[in-house]
Amino acid sequence: MTPADFAKSSASLGFAHNALDRLANRRDDEDFQRDAATAPGARTLAVLGESVAVKRGAGSALDLWFGFGEAEALGRTGQRVFLGTDARGPAFAVQVESETEAPLAAQDGLELLNLRQVAAEGGVAPDDVGALAEGKSLLSWHASHRFCGRCGTATESSTSGWKRICLQCGLHHFPRTDPVVIMLAVDGERCLLGRQPRFPAGMYSCLAGFLEPGETIEEAVRREIGEEAGIRCGAVTYLGCQPWPFPSSLMIGCVVEAASTEITIDRDELEDARWFTRDAVRAMLDGRHPEGLTCPMPMAIAHHIVLAWAGD
Repeated sequence: MTPADFAKSSASLGFAHNALDRLANRRDDEDFQRDAATAPGARTLAVLGESVAVKRGAGSALDLWFGFGEAEALGRTGQRVFLGTDARGPAFAVQVESETEAPLAAQDGLELLNLRQVAAEGGVAPDDVGALAEGKSLLSWHASHRFCGRCGTATESSTSGWKRICLQCGLHHFPRTDPVVIMLAVDGERCLLGRQPRFPAGMYSCLAGFLEPGETIEEAVRREIGEEAGIRCGAVTYLGCQPWPFPSSLMIGCVVEAASTEITIDRDELEDARWFTRDAVRAMLDGRHPEGLTCPMPMAIAHHIVLAWAGD
């Protein structure tokens, strides 16, 4: 299995496609930012808590974009971030605070969806789903970095939402992304899949875990497989990655050669782990496994890692 095998099916990978030109060199340009926010084609994502407002059109079509006036009609607007531009114009994301529990209840054609729903429904263009990951991750970072980690003083937003500055000690804070390895251990014609208690009934997936300080991707892959399933592993191959805005991770997809096969499950992490044959995995992907077992949906990188290994 190679990165090319993974790439063949990754068009449906959620949050992984974003056509915006982020224009990092214009984030400090106050004149540009003012003009971008007032441009005729300026548009924004309206984020309310952990959800995003959407306009539902005919059929399954969903529109994530609002004018600033439309966003302000949903509630009090707070933090705003500049995402970039494309042929349609400048794009932003704004945090909206509502005083009611159901802010869109009386507004026809509007709904609140969580990010997984948006990615899974398929009614939004892949590039817009990627922009949503960018905007939601940035707004989540702002919400959790309102005070300086060095002196405790309040910080303020700068650089069109891409930096926060401490008002006391002057420390500059920048958005962070947390790397996560997600991997498929392979033993010849078998692969290792596990499930956590929170998974939907019958669903098995790749094992995953956060990289630790001072650790390489390869070391993290081997450590996580060893900790969660007791399997020793060897060579690691990188396949591809996926932004995962919960709140701001990067899923780094890999396949790794197993050097042992006896499973010892860490019950604090996994409910179960098993070796599956290619035929069994194909049946899980197709929804015809005799035990009703399944794999993650196509929006998740685990689906494409398993699919690349299982083949057609």
